[in-house]
Amino acid sequence: MAEWALLTILVAGAWFWIDSIAKRETALKIGRQLAERCHLQFLDETVACSRVGFARDGNGRMQLHRTYTFDVSSQGIERMACHLQLRGNQLVAWHIPPYATQ
Repeated sequence: MAEWALLTILVAGAWFWIDSIAKRETALKIGRQLAERCHLQFLDETVACSRVGFARDGNGRMQLHRTYTFDVSSQGIERMACHLQLRGNQLVAWHIPPYATQ
């Protein structure tokens, strides 16, 4: 019995790790697109997962809800902290602070 519980935990952990890698790549692509759309420089070419939780989608099903942070710059000098939220593979919210244009 304990072996099955351990195996279940290992399989769930492996699934979560693989799924997290895939979602990070999705967040990275979306972060770049948001920066480009706002005419900003996407800094460090990276995103960081800052929060993971559960939320219901439009059909009432529970899905993982992840928040990713990333930095952008409008003039190449200052850094602005931004974030985006994914529920499953879907972008549900994002924030880029107000900035001055050249």
